[in-house]
Amino acid sequence: RPYCASHGVGSDEVQRAQKAQSNSVTIFSRIIDRSIPADIIYEDEQCLAFRDVSPQGPVHFLVIPRKPIARISEVTVGDTQ
Repeated sequence: RPYCASHGVGSDEVQRAQKAQSNSVTIFSRIIDRSIPADIIYEDEQCLAFRDVSPQGPVHFLVIPRKPIARISEVTVGDTQ
């Protein structure tokens, strides 16, 4: 039964992540399309960076790709550019 002790991620969350589809609507896709607000600090054609709504330190932000990637196994060499 997979579990991430440092983040309290149990098998239910792991199973949901494994079933994720690249074309599904996520909180990140909604931030990118501006349907939910975010404190965006940087954006370009490939990525978007925004401040975390629940920061765990004095400087805490997330950088996400504009291209939907449901699983790390779907990353291609072209995605590293």
